[in-house]
Amino acid sequence: MIHSGPREKCGVVGIALDDRAASRPLYYALYALQHRGQESAGIVTHDGFQQYDHVEMGLVGDAFDEADLDGLNGSVGIGHVRYPTAGSVDSSCAQPFSVSFKSGSLGLSHNGNLVNADEVRDALGAQGHAFTSDGDTEVIAHDLARNLLDGDLVRAVRRTMDRIHGSYALTIVHDDTVVGVRDPEGNRPLCIGKLPDGYVLASESAAIDTLDGELVRDVRPGELVVLDPDGSGYETYQLVERDRTAHCFFEHVYFARPDSVIDEKLVYETRRDLGRALWEESGVDTDVVMPVPDSGRAFATGYAEASQEAGADVEFAEGLMKNRYVGRTFIMPTQDARERAVRLKLNPIRSTVEGRTVTLIDDSIVRGTTSNQLVDLLRDAGAEEVHLRIGAPPIAAPCYMGIDMATRDELIAANQDVEDITDAVGADSLAYLSVDAIADALDESRADLCLGCVTGEYPYDIDDEATDRDVTRPSVDTPLADD
Repeated sequence: MIHSGPREKCGVVGIALDDRAASRPLYYALYALQHRGQESAGIVTHDGFQQYDHVEMGLVGDAFDEADLDGLNGSVGIGHVRYPTAGSVDSSCAQPFSVSFKSGSLGLSHNGNLVNADEVRDALGAQGHAFTSDGDTEVIAHDLARNLLDGDLVRAVRRTMDRIHGSYALTIVHDDTVVGVRDPEGNRPLCIGKLPDGYVLASESAAIDTLDGELVRDVRPGELVVLDPDGSGYETYQLVERDRTAHCFFEHVYFARPDSVIDEKLVYETRRDLGRALWEESGVDTDVVMPVPDSGRAFATGYAEASQEAGADVEFAEGLMKNRYVGRTFIMPTQDARERAVRLKLNPIRSTVEGRTVTLIDDSIVRGTTSNQLVDLLRDAGAEEVHLRIGAPPIAAPCYMGIDMATRDELIAANQDVEDITDAVGADSLAYLSVDAIADALDESRADLCLGCVTGEYPYDIDDEATDRDVTRPSVDTPLADD
């Protein structure tokens, strides 16, 4: 059975500096990754003698004060932000997760989701491990700690990678050594950055920019990166290799910041290219095209550019103003909260839409509630027509890999065709972007992308789901051979 606890869809960071405290750079990096998680924030550091940690519920700015940061000693450390999904939304799953054992101390931050977490947890439980949460991160931490008893860090990480199955980008601090690990399919992002006095690992390059650093490169799928404790450099180990990757296309469509570079692609440019493809596939000649802020903006820019190059006179305009003090409706924990947040979050500019035909660009439709309310908002503001264009294919299946995509019962595209959805959201027309357009914009083969949420075929072996490749889960009961 698939692990049913909370999936860890988050932002991670790890830092090793020359001689200054890592706590504030970690704090600033977490601020840059705040969009990846709003439920909890945490930092673990090490000063060469002792591990320190501070983990709290809430936003980064609420989770730490000056005294908290001053108490996090050491020039190395890791950080984490987490957002609420199904499962536990209390402090038991807040990260980084810390473990102390006879071979030292360990802190671990995780972005992703294991599909065999229950199996690994049961096997570790039979060996005497006691768990305090139902999250994946504790499972990884316990397995890694167990392997560290028998070998060095690199060997221990490889053994854990042989045992766990699913998506993960990890930052780990073992005593005074910080490492980063990316799953063998590269599903979740992780990159390396150079700072003036050290190195950083982060989910997105925007965190590196915040620290005045330079992006070095993405961590390769299946690669372990070990930062030198004095911040002077790093070593890498290609621990696992696969013939195909499973990069998450939804990172580029929705989740990542537009100023981040992921897998060598600037997210903003990718979204603009997707917007151009939207016009080419399903453009409609309306008076105005406007984005759903903020994630629809780059799509709408590309759409407007392509329409004008094609000879249409579609004006780009901002027609919805965003209240920036309301969190992402996509990651609100309940349907009622999501519905109320839409009205709190967005307000139409009547002069932009009144008496005009409108094309509204959004990045995706998940449940359909937000789209329906936005169409109603524009009609109430006097729009004559509202045409909806979506910068992703229909989301018709859940995500098991690290983004909360709801269940099939909640996904509007799982049980309805485009015509039915058009009626349900009240639009004059609706069109989605094709999967081929996604692959073209990312300059990747469909075979190297994770498209499970739109195709229903996943790059991992998941109970009761189809897979798009020849893959089996590792056995968690078979003793691991010596390396």
